[in-house]
Amino acid sequence: MNVDQILEYSTNLILTYGPKLLAAIVVWIIGLWLIRAVVRGLTNMMNKSKLDPSLKPFLLSMASILLKVMLVISVLSMLGIEMTSFVAILGAAGLAVGLALSGTLQNFAGGVMILVFKPYKVGDFVEASGYSGTVNSIQIFNTVLKTADNKTIIIPNGGLSTSSITNYSTEEKRRVDWTIGVGYGDDLDKARAVIKRLCDEDERILKEPEVFIAVSALADSSVNFTVRAWVKASDYWGVFFRMNEEVYKTFSKEGLNIPYPQMDVHVHKDA
Repeated sequence: MNVDQILEYSTNLILTYGPKLLAAIVVWIIGLWLIRAVVRGLTNMMNKSKLDPSLKPFLLSMASILLKVMLVISVLSMLGIEMTSFVAILGAAGLAVGLALSGTLQNFAGGVMILVFKPYKVGDFVEASGYSGTVNSIQIFNTVLKTADNKTIIIPNGGLSTSSITNYSTEEKRRVDWTIGVGYGDDLDKARAVIKRLCDEDERILKEPEVFIAVSALADSSVNFTVRAWVKASDYWGVFFRMNEEVYKTFSKEGLNIPYPQMDVHVHKDA
C-alpha cells in the first residue's frame, strides 16, 4: 500500500468515524456534567427531606453509577458498537463475578435491606449475632458496632438481615427489674416500704407506670421481692446500679437482712 492509498484510507476513515467520535465525545462531556448536576440536585433534595443520613450516601452512589452506566452504553451505541453482543458479554461477566462473590453480594443485599427497612440506625444500642454495642456506622457491606469497653465489632450485613436483632434504643422507656431478697423472719411490710421509698427518692424513676413491688418467691434462703420500675432508656444502667447499692446500705441501717445461701449441719453423737 503506497502513500496515496494510506492517505485516502485515512481520509475515508476520518470522514466515516470522525463525526461519530466527535459527537460521542461531546455527549460524554455533556453527560458527565448532567450527571453531576443531577447528583447535586438529589443531594439537596435529600438534605431537605427527613431521609435517614445513613441512607443518603448509598442512594447517591447508586444513582451516580446507574447514570454513568447508561451514559457509557449510549456513547458506545453512537460509535456503532453492536450493543446486543456487548450486553450479552456483560451479562456473562456479571454472572461469573456474581458466583465468585456470592457472599459479598449477600452482604450487599443485606445492607440494602437494612438501609431501606431500618431495623436500627446510627447511635442505637443493639444486640445481634452474639454481640452488643452502639451502632457506629451502617456501611453497604458491614455494620460497625462500638462496645461498652470501646472495642470495634464489624458484622457482615448478610447475617444481620436474616437474624434476630434486639434494639434497646427503639423505645424511649425501658423497664428495670430487680430481685431483692430478705431473710425469713424479717418484716416484709417494712422491707416493701423501704424499697418503695428508695424508688421514690430517685427522680429518674418514672411515676407512671407505677413501681411494682411484690413477693415473687419463697426461696431456700430468702423471701424474694420482684421490683419493676420504668425509666428513660438512657437512665437504665445508672438506675440499676444505684438501686443495688442503696438497697444494700439502707437494709443494713433498717435492720433488714440480705441473706446468702447457708446450710445448717446437725451432728449426732452415738452413745
